Amino acid sequence: MVLSSDTRYYRSAMTTLTVKIPAELGRDIVAVARGERITKSELVRRAMIKYVAQADKARKYRSALDLAGALIGRVRNCPADLASNPDYLNDFGG
Repeated sequence: MVLSSDTRYYRSAMTTLTVKIPAELGRDIVAVARGERITKSELVRRAMIKYVAQADKARKYRSALDLAGALIGRVRNCPADLASNPDYLNDFGG
């Protein structure tokens, strides 16, 4: 029986990465790889591809605070919080 593998990983040169992991995680990797009938390397490769893809998505999302973060606290000689005194809002909105 020939096990199929996603060959897109092998179209370019592969790089070796050595990682130290806890013994329990190593045993889990062996068990899952056997259950999936793939090599440990293939299992870890797939997991890393998923992780990096998720990290990429998270990195692309930026909140308003992320975008304006460098501006927060830059204004001087103003009340720290306009909502602390309703008189600051008298002419606001109408």
